[in-house]
Amino acid sequence: MVRVPKLNAADAAAALRNPLAFIADRWTPRPGTVQRAALAALVMSVVIVVTGGAVRLTGSGLGCPTWPECTDGSLTPTNALSYHSAIEFGNRMLTYVLCAAVGWAIIAARAEKPYRRGLTRLGWAQFWLVMSNAVLGGIVVLVGLNPYTVAAHFLLATALITVAGVMWQRTREGDEAPRPLVGKAVQQLVWVLVVASLLLIAAGTVVTGAGPHAGDSSDVKRIPIDWETVAKLHAVLAWIVVTLTFALWFVLKAVDAPKGPQDRTRDLFLILLGQGVIGYVQYFTHLPEALVALHMFGSCLVWIGALRVLLALRERPASGVDLPGPAPEVTVGTRA
Repeated sequence: MVRVPKLNAADAAAALRNPLAFIADRWTPRPGTVQRAALAALVMSVVIVVTGGAVRLTGSGLGCPTWPECTDGSLTPTNALSYHSAIEFGNRMLTYVLCAAVGWAIIAARAEKPYRRGLTRLGWAQFWLVMSNAVLGGIVVLVGLNPYTVAAHFLLATALITVAGVMWQRTREGDEAPRPLVGKAVQQLVWVLVVASLLLIAAGTVVTGAGPHAGDSSDVKRIPIDWETVAKLHAVLAWIVVTLTFALWFVLKAVDAPKGPQDRTRDLFLILLGQGVIGYVQYFTHLPEALVALHMFGSCLVWIGALRVLLALRERPASGVDLPGPAPEVTVGTRA
């Protein structure tokens, strides 16, 4: 059993001044621990999106009609409220679980040796995004589930997933300058893919804001456009993303790119195919709640997949580790 050192008055004062530095002086986590902490934060950032969708799809968005309290004078649901209140309150409580996961990632990153300032900053960025989205979630309730604030709420959650995904990747890398594994043209194609994926997700929030799932049983304002028209635009963007992914997969094989980018592109392609099937089935079956929830989960996976493709295009080795240079560019009529 590890013996816990006794704390004197100076130690207590140091802990109060800078708790993270105090912990880092006395604990060095293994690299695997830091990676698991970052992965836990990423997983919880997806869970909070899916459970938020469940709140909306069960019509529980105003189950707690005020914020930060559930009802006037009570932080928790009262007996006079319905099961919708329990669902909405449960989602609010999951925010604390998310905060705990992000806090664990921050502590693990800060205690890692040698100290990696960039990694710790990614953890703190997640914390502030969680706090910002919690406040925005309160505003969503106070304005009666205004669809524009709901869309912003989801997009801010996507930003949290982005930072969490980058941190998870950085825990498995060194701190040397990034070194590209593919040529400039391939990098540009991937950036087009990432932007198209972001537009796809943004269009999805408009479909939700104009569609029939208002998030509450009362008369909730919707975005004043035909949701079926936006859904068709959303489908066009999805096909663009699928086409770009397939083209990227072909190009990576043509230039004999490293296995990492090829595998991540294949993963994204398979996720997109599954997401496309779900999207079409839910459209033609008039948006059943279970499929809409599954589609929201798929949108998180699509974005994580696109982000992993982008991050797989370079390596950041530890000091002294040599890597192969960029793969050659492909030209018409030749194979590099």
